[in-house]
Amino acid sequence: MLQDAARLKVTRDDAIILVEFTHRKILDEANIVEIGDQLVALIESEHRPKVIISFAGVDHLSSAALGTLITVNNKIRNHDGQLRLCNIQPQIFEVFVITKLNKLFRIYPTIKEAKESLEPQNQKGVV
Repeated sequence: MLQDAARLKVTRDDAIILVEFTHRKILDEANIVEIGDQLVALIESEHRPKVIISFAGVDHLSSAALGTLITVNNKIRNHDGQLRLCNIQPQIFEVFVITKLNKLFRIYPTIKEAKESLEPQNQKGVV
């Protein structure tokens, strides 16, 4: 788990998994593969995962990192879960807009807003 701590900080808030990056630049392909593997392992261990990925402090993101996010999003959907992205710097958000990924992902300014957007599961009205 020491390598996990080096790339990602993962915390839990009830049923929500909060993922934060520990590096400002997510560019190196080997690191991106490792991050993707860690995220997929988290998702695979959950039923209906609720995941928030915070980009606070991230200045640079490669296209390979965007591809990994798409893969993670697909895995979460396959597990009937929800993914939210937040705290994305303007220069990175611009890449999301250019690639139209802002239409694929639900992106929020803050962790608080991302949490509030998550739909309750197995609550009232569900039998």
